[in-house]
Amino acid sequence: MRQILFAGGIALAVAILLTPVLIKAFSKQGFGQEIRVEGPASHQSKRGTPTMGGVAILAGLWAGYWGSHLIGVGYDADGPSASALLVLGLTTVLGLVGFLDDFIKIRKQRNLGLNKTAKLVGQLVAAVLFGILALQFKGENGLTPASQQLSYVRDIATISLGPIVFIIWCYFLVTAWSNAVNLTDGLDGLAAGSMTLVLGAYTVITFWQYRQACSTNPGPGCYDVRDPLDLALICAAAAGACIGFLWWNAAPAKIFMGDTGSLALGGLIAGLSIVTRTELIMVVIAALFVAEAASVVIQVAVFRTSRRRVFRMAPFHHHFELGGWAETTVIIRFWLLAAIASAVGLALFYSEYLAAVGG
Repeated sequence: MRQILFAGGIALAVAILLTPVLIKAFSKQGFGQEIRVEGPASHQSKRGTPTMGGVAILAGLWAGYWGSHLIGVGYDADGPSASALLVLGLTTVLGLVGFLDDFIKIRKQRNLGLNKTAKLVGQLVAAVLFGILALQFKGENGLTPASQQLSYVRDIATISLGPIVFIIWCYFLVTAWSNAVNLTDGLDGLAAGSMTLVLGAYTVITFWQYRQACSTNPGPGCYDVRDPLDLALICAAAAGACIGFLWWNAAPAKIFMGDTGSLALGGLIAGLSIVTRTELIMVVIAALFVAEAASVVIQVAVFRTSRRRVFRMAPFHHHFELGGWAETTVIIRFWLLAAIASAVGLALFYSEYLAAVGG
């Protein structure tokens, strides 16, 4: 438990101290955000706000994870694990894809960076490498970081995907989650605050999996997860980094996370859902991101078939802005929705455990 606190605290400190340094450096270099012309008029004043703040989140994540291991020598965790390093790797590669996207936007001074093909190729490479490696590295308990089973709260034994379908499934999850978080990152602090709530829920989940692991506490309801405590460090570090960044990203934002942060964080929760065997319940816990992505899909599908719009603008947080809601009102209410979704997801997770132990 102390290592988890170390991870979150170090990551928060690094992010909250590094972000103003990035604000000054990026402002000096002219690394400002371009704003969609068709977006809400109130957003035009944000043009030129420094972007690529996701660098601070990634720095906080890495510092929190490794710092907790250095400070926490002799505590519960044995050391860096395959599961955690794979999730860190996936997160960082997607962060690099996002960084290239942001950098191209800045250089070309427009709101379009990497083309769709280049971005999808980057996500494909990251997902395939992650999927292949996640089926390797058997631990002392015989478990690999991921399994070929579809999972809800734990592996569903009757649904085996096979290695090829599993890798395709990894690509779908990585692409879907990274794009969902990217779409949500449209208001000051919305993505960072919502992600903090999701990661907070996953800190609880991974720590609970550690306390009820089949390798150390066999019995009804135990969890077959390779490195749950080390994954808890990742969750706590990422949550701390998001909070530190949110200090400067909350309305009115002094910096945006950009695709550097949103793609990385989307990849993070995709990777976490796979290695914790909670792929389907993640849909509930991170329901706000699902709803944001779904609003875009619905808008495009309906417009192409009927030439009508379901929302004033998609993603649907802009729908409420164009309906007259203040930006801060939308942000706070969406944070509340994210908190409710996280709480419902945790309740479903625990109720499954009670059912498994006959409680």
